[in-house]
Amino acid sequence: MTRFIYDVAVRWSDMDAYGHVNNARFLTLYEEARVAMFFVGARAQGLTSFEDGIVISRQEIDYLRPVDYGDAVRIEMWVSRLKAASFTVSYELFDGGVLAGRASSVCVPYNLAEQFPRRLTGPEHDFLEPYLEA
Repeated sequence: MTRFIYDVAVRWSDMDAYGHVNNARFLTLYEEARVAMFFVGARAQGLTSFEDGIVISRQEIDYLRPVDYGDAVRIEMWVSRLKAASFTVSYELFDGGVLAGRASSVCVPYNLAEQFPRRLTGPEHDFLEPYLEA
């Protein structure tokens, strides 16, 4: 299994009143990494169809420790489930090399123009397969 690794900057606006990254902003950090995987990573391999639409049907987050303002966090992602019309992206968020959070998102390929979910194409499946957890 290969992991997609992406560093995400922590912004001052991500902070809550206690000086930690707000729990809702964790979703934003995971989203930035996921967008990099499906827009930058896939495009680097000649695949642009994910840009036509992916929606999130479910998300789960485990907060393991607070994240303070400072250096970028590292997010490692992989595919934990791959089906014909959906896939699950799992994440681990590291702050200073220490695991600070885990999450997962169920992603559904979506035809934005016609407003309906669709199946993964062969090239999309091929892109995701190396990231599939063994």
